[in-house]
Amino acid sequence: MGWREKAKRAKRLHRPSLKDWECDGLYDTFPAYACSVTESSPYQSFIPFGQPKNDSAEEAPYTNATHIPAILDAKRLPVKVFAEEYESKSIPCVISNIPAGYDIHPISSSSNHSSHYGTNSVVEDQEQDEQKQMSLKAKEWPAMRRWNLEALESDPDLRDRSFKCGEDDDGKSIRIKLKHFLRYLHDTRDDSPLYIFDSTYDEDKLAKRLLTDYRVPEYFKEDLFHLVGERRRPPYRWFLVGPERSGTCVHIDPLATSAWNTLIYGAKRWVLFPPHTPKHVVKGKGLIKKNEDDEAIHYFMTILPRIKQRAAESDGTGDYENFQCYEFTQNAGETVYIPNGWWHAVLNLSHTVGVTQNFCSQQNFEEVWIKTRSGRKKMAYKWLSQLDKHYPHLAATARKLNRRDDFVMYYDPEEVAKREKEKAKQRKLKKQAKAAQREKRQKKKREKRRSMQENSSDSDSDRSSSESEVRMTHSPRNEASFRDTKRSRYESNYISP
Repeated sequence: MGWREKAKRAKRLHRPSLKDWECDGLYDTFPAYACSVTESSPYQSFIPFGQPKNDSAEEAPYTNATHIPAILDAKRLPVKVFAEEYESKSIPCVISNIPAGYDIHPISSSSNHSSHYGTNSVVEDQEQDEQKQMSLKAKEWPAMRRWNLEALESDPDLRDRSFKCGEDDDGKSIRIKLKHFLRYLHDTRDDSPLYIFDSTYDEDKLAKRLLTDYRVPEYFKEDLFHLVGERRRPPYRWFLVGPERSGTCVHIDPLATSAWNTLIYGAKRWVLFPPHTPKHVVKGKGLIKKNEDDEAIHYFMTILPRIKQRAAESDGTGDYENFQCYEFTQNAGETVYIPNGWWHAVLNLSHTVGVTQNFCSQQNFEEVWIKTRSGRKKMAYKWLSQLDKHYPHLAATARKLNRRDDFVMYYDPEEVAKREKEKAKQRKLKKQAKAAQREKRQKKKREKRRSMQENSSDSDSDRSSSESEVRMTHSPRNEASFRDTKRSRYESNYISP
């Protein structure tokens, strides 16, 4: 079976009801759209009624941001600054130069000039620059040279490995070999092509090499879900290979996690909506016409313009109050940071290769805990027990949230201990009750036995009296007296004097 048949089979399993994947002719109309968004400003904000007035900066600190997304460069972005100025305020960001290694060695402001004492010579400066460049080269992601399409086509570890490119109606993964998918990618005219979105590349020895091709950026190193272990935590990292026109429709990341997405090859178009935006608004409910598809390409080219038009016509009332959306283009070498709760959709403007991961840090812990305690109950129990050991202040926060919401967590270690204590108490009370019942029954038996013994003694006494009377009646003396009496009566009756 050739690559065409493999691709047709995957498409048939992924969307069995769609008979013609080219019915909308987007292969012909998409280039004009892609050209328009790339030639215009790469960052576009649509805020028809101005910045929302928010009385509580704690509820939506991103409203004070001067630019969304924030445009940052890892060369001049210390980890602490990112955490305090952007992550803590839930501000989406586009960060350049992470794959080049600058997140590990940002350029300090003092490195641009020599000491005023003149102790650093030009030669020393050059040596320092060379050493820094060598260090950066060592920290550069191997993906920068391995994840272009030409390299992937000839990659001996990956080309024959099957990757997930969709799901069937039963939720079963649809897989295709990378070499077949890359042929499909170059040849397809589908409106919304298949998209490799694989989280299982760490399950076999060859594909696991992908983990060595990149590293988690320093800004996102803290991931509290690692405490539950790889086997228990939900899928959280994906290797992405997408043809142009493919993408993901608007959504919020699961369990209130945040995410980072690094693009190695190609260009992507993003749209963001703040967390306060109602779901039916971002989904375009009531704006999708009959027989229209809701794939990412249709969302960007058709549905999103309608949403913006409806928002503009609403005068900022009802569901469109404080409406905002932000569009931008992500290019190769850039990393997008999406805070938890932000709606987002992505469209591949060209063939793309990248990686994305979801994570939970201390900044978004409370929201993640609230989602996890009910959505992943057993994992939450394991997580809480590990938080007790490694992050006791977060474990205390989790229990405080549970008490605030009257949430009964069956697997909470403290609750388990309380229940065991209560069970032990109940067992003790039950044991005492049984002992009391047993003593009561034994007492009754003793009283009954005593009563029976007393009755038996009375019976024995009566029987002894009766037997005594009988013995007296039938004694020889009594019998002789009886015979004498009987004889005297006879003589008196029949013998004359």
